[in-house]
Amino acid sequence: MKNRREFLKISAAGSLGIMILGTGACKPAVDRKSFGVGIQLYTIRDAMAADVPGTLKKVSDIGYKNLELAGYSGGKFYGFAPAEFKKMVNDLGMDVLSSHTQVEAAGITVDNAKIMADAHAELGVKYCIQPWIEEVDRNVESYKKMIADWNEVGKIMKTVGIQFGYHNHNFEFANIDGIVPYYDIFMPEMDADLITMEIDLFWASKAGQDPIAMFDKYPGRFQLFHFKDMRTQEAPFFDVIKDDICSVGEGVIDFKKILAAKEVAGMKYLFVEDDNQGNGKPFEGIETSIKNITTTIL
Repeated sequence: MKNRREFLKISAAGSLGIMILGTGACKPAVDRKSFGVGIQLYTIRDAMAADVPGTLKKVSDIGYKNLELAGYSGGKFYGFAPAEFKKMVNDLGMDVLSSHTQVEAAGITVDNAKIMADAHAELGVKYCIQPWIEEVDRNVESYKKMIADWNEVGKIMKTVGIQFGYHNHNFEFANIDGIVPYYDIFMPEMDADLITMEIDLFWASKAGQDPIAMFDKYPGRFQLFHFKDMRTQEAPFFDVIKDDICSVGEGVIDFKKILAAKEVAGMKYLFVEDDNQGNGKPFEGIETSIKNITTTIL
């Protein structure tokens, strides 16, 4: 009987060990959320438009930790009040870190800027980013007016603890009668304390720019990185053409080399973005990006 009892103890311990090993085997090799990788939700905009809670759950399950939104309107985010949206995200183990919010060339009133600032403050974001300039406004005069407005918006954002910022494409690097707007207007006329730069590595590369040289020229001014990759290295161009976008780590951009200069850049956070929504497979695309980032890039 004693031998039988010892046998049962050993068998039970062995079974427990198998159960533990079996459970562990079902989990990812790494905790992706621990890397703090973010995603710009414009990448999955169609899914967000169709099902906000379900889409956020998928994003969390894939392993993203930080969100950058692209759905602010009239004091709400994707149709939800700030506190409601924040709770939905936090309950999934994620944080809302940043939001893309358009300030049009026509300008913004102080009252509207305060409404925008208060809504984002209630949401708890650290950053609010100007993401785009319409083609009709891509001229020296409009750039100067917009940047003056953005400096004022930046002041209002500062009062509620939010950093305003600007996200580039490639057109800012196009030469306009001897002026390169990014270097001759944007960087000198933006108040560095009020407006940080969110560098989009794909679009800067498409315009023939060297991100590391940009960091060296303007140290500390690039708190946010947008990670998107490109399949081909080609001559610089300045039209907004998205066909060459691919998942991070599947193209030719050397993200590890760029990240090695992050201290000079002043970089604090990174977001995956794919303007083309994974060419029809958005969730497969963001899965590939975070897998490559967490296993071979970071």
